[in-house]
Amino acid sequence: MSATVYRISTMLSSVLQEVPVGTNLALFHLLWTVLSGRLLTSRGAVIPALADFGLPAPAVRRAWAALAYGDWECDGLLTRWRALVLAAGQWQPRCHGGYRPVAADLVGFFRPRLQDCPTTHYSSQAGKALPALPFGMLVRIGAVGGQRLPLPVRLLRPAPDDPREAALQARLVETAVAALADDEALVVDGGFSPAQLLATGCRRFVVRVAKNFTARRATLPERKRGRPAERGAVVRPLARQYKGKPIPATPADREESVLLDRFLVRIRYWENLVLADEKPGAPTFTCLAIDDPRYAEPLLVISPLSASGEVVLALYQDRWPVEQLPLSAKQMLGGVRQFVFAPESRQRLPELLLLAGSLLSHAAAMLPAVPTGFWDRQPRPTPGRLRRALAAVNFADLGAFPARFRKKASPTAHLPKGVRGHRRRQRSHPNEAASPLAPEPLPLAA
Repeated sequence: MSATVYRISTMLSSVLQEVPVGTNLALFHLLWTVLSGRLLTSRGAVIPALADFGLPAPAVRRAWAALAYGDWECDGLLTRWRALVLAAGQWQPRCHGGYRPVAADLVGFFRPRLQDCPTTHYSSQAGKALPALPFGMLVRIGAVGGQRLPLPVRLLRPAPDDPREAALQARLVETAVAALADDEALVVDGGFSPAQLLATGCRRFVVRVAKNFTARRATLPERKRGRPAERGAVVRPLARQYKGKPIPATPADREESVLLDRFLVRIRYWENLVLADEKPGAPTFTCLAIDDPRYAEPLLVISPLSASGEVVLALYQDRWPVEQLPLSAKQMLGGVRQFVFAPESRQRLPELLLLAGSLLSHAAAMLPAVPTGFWDRQPRPTPGRLRRALAAVNFADLGAFPARFRKKASPTAHLPKGVRGHRRRQRSHPNEAASPLAPEPLPLAA
């Protein structure tokens, strides 16, 4: 057994240590099959992938049964995986201005041929929402040897009574706000509503907003003639056009220029703002327009943090590692196609794929880089290179398992076997006695 195979087997054994006997061995086989990239060759079919890994037929059936009926939950596996990563000491959380970024995002596993799929997810390629299984991801952002890596905290499914993606997003925001520590800040993309974040009472977040975003001052303007104003003046950070007429931008309260990566970045501030439909007294925030010469359009973000623009920009840029989990799960491990249709299996397989994507990314960063071939003279510790090396691993290469990882010897002598085990009963036709099996023969003519 190579050192890489031994380390990954040890990691899986630690993650599955508290899973019941029998189910832990089946999940061990299933996760090894996923990590070796067998779903890529089987195009998302689980049973052929297990068989291709070299498992005997009984082990294939047990792994399939553990996926569908096993006594395990993804939250417990994530908890043990986080404890294992933190105990290793190589993953260190990122920090900017005293704040550690925590990213939240939605990911969808598209199932266009799944019948009666109650959920959808937006596809940028199709330009519309397609049948999919959405999940909410909450991760902490850290680094291993200079490589940014997400550490999953929670994976949320849609609620059975309200499978809408908007409801899932609201639950994800509430879960994230409840899980934030005093020195952590929530970082989300433009798909999340600022009103939703402010309604939860969260005062530590960074969210991107649209180019036509508008807000109001948190103070009332000076009274002139007419009815007194109830809302502050409108603030428009970026200029735009409406029906061919230009609408100028509101002058910034202050601005500064910072040198980032040898580029001069201009940051403009609009402070003490409330949402456009709110009155003075509502939660306030600061709007920042960040002009980077490397990009055609400025980045527009809002945040109630009392931090500099350089810190806010660094926090938002640390949101991108959350995309590593679906990238590894879908593209590297073959989870973009799935052929499971049972209500529980089609939810559990994406959860295992996201967990396996985190395992693969962290293992690639912690282990020595594996070259793809002789031409790869300076290999980088990427999950793709590690998955190519694991593709050659077979079930016979795993060696001995821990004593707790074994087939559960359950007594079955008292259970019915054969036809009685399937509860099949011989059913008779209701009119069987009245209708003969064959017509009566006609009498021969004399």
